[in-house]
Amino acid sequence: MADHYEVLGVARDASTDEIKKAYRRLARELHPDVNPGADASERFKLVTHAYDVLSNPDERRRYDMGGDQGFGGAGAGFGGFGDIFETFFGAAGGSRGGRPRSRRERGQDALVRVTLQLGDVVFGTHRDLEVDTAVLCETCHGSCCQAGTQPVTCDICQGTGHVQRQMRSLLGNVVTNQPCGSCQGYGTTIPYPCGTCQGQGRVRSRRTVSIDIPAGVETGLRLQLPGSGEVGPAGGPNGDLYIEVTVAPHEIFSRDGDDILATLEVSMPDAILGTMTTIDSLDGPVELEVRAGVQAGDVLTIKGRGITPLRGTTRGDLRVGVHVVTPTRLDAKERALIEDFAKKSKPPTPHLAEFQQGLFAKLRDRFRA
Repeated sequence: MADHYEVLGVARDASTDEIKKAYRRLARELHPDVNPGADASERFKLVTHAYDVLSNPDERRRYDMGGDQGFGGAGAGFGGFGDIFETFFGAAGGSRGGRPRSRRERGQDALVRVTLQLGDVVFGTHRDLEVDTAVLCETCHGSCCQAGTQPVTCDICQGTGHVQRQMRSLLGNVVTNQPCGSCQGYGTTIPYPCGTCQGQGRVRSRRTVSIDIPAGVETGLRLQLPGSGEVGPAGGPNGDLYIEVTVAPHEIFSRDGDDILATLEVSMPDAILGTMTTIDSLDGPVELEVRAGVQAGDVLTIKGRGITPLRGTTRGDLRVGVHVVTPTRLDAKERALIEDFAKKSKPPTPHLAEFQQGLFAKLRDRFRA
């Protein structure tokens, strides 16, 4: 392989700026758009490859270790070891480099967030979501090339995707394989890339994804749609699409597992005498019996009016907590009736009773609201 310094026409101790200036001068002279000749094209590739190596401090240091400025004759004193390394890393180096990289790679996963109402969670819902992701280029269909053209074998690495580098070390000459800087390890180059996708095989686009969101989902849950994410480079397989769910708070109902909770305000006469009433659940009106003598904090249960579980078919319940409303303003007639009732019923005077943990829990929750 030609010496990189000779290819660029610079001294071995040339500075980074000198190497850059030499490359720019040669690139303007040999670029295919300026000089279409076959010899110029070959030299342009050599010049570009030489610049890729020498413009990188680490690459240049490794390259110099294998040249005349390396360890001098040190390797000769270890000839036996040098032969061993030649055997394992030199002769086998070409095969150990592996296959060239594939341009087709799996696309990235995509994430879309969707906000649902509590009513959507009862039975599930259908959504059409707008997703902005990479899709297959309709012009080249993932080939990355202009119509009628195709990738060509890289002249630098001869299609292997790797180039051999010789380094002189204390143990002798070591030949290693590194990705080809000319073709980036693909083994081929694209002389005429597709104008629509700029040789990527994919473009950004907004598309619609339809999804049936099952019942029972909750905030933070992610639904996975395999193969609905971004298409990969060069038409590679799609990644996955994840739908992250957020359930918006409801002004009346709340959720407790698969049950739905609500509070029912009951007047004192209805609490004493009992009544039938109709309330609105999340899936329509439902009748509810308030039994006579119901107490504040009692829970009335309506079976099967809760949420359908994510992995199941039996719905939860609608649990209604009773809140007895005590009137605060009474006219003279109403007050007289209450006083007459009190005299006849002879209620006990207020007194301390057995400790009720549940009562304090209800009071605590009420103060937190």
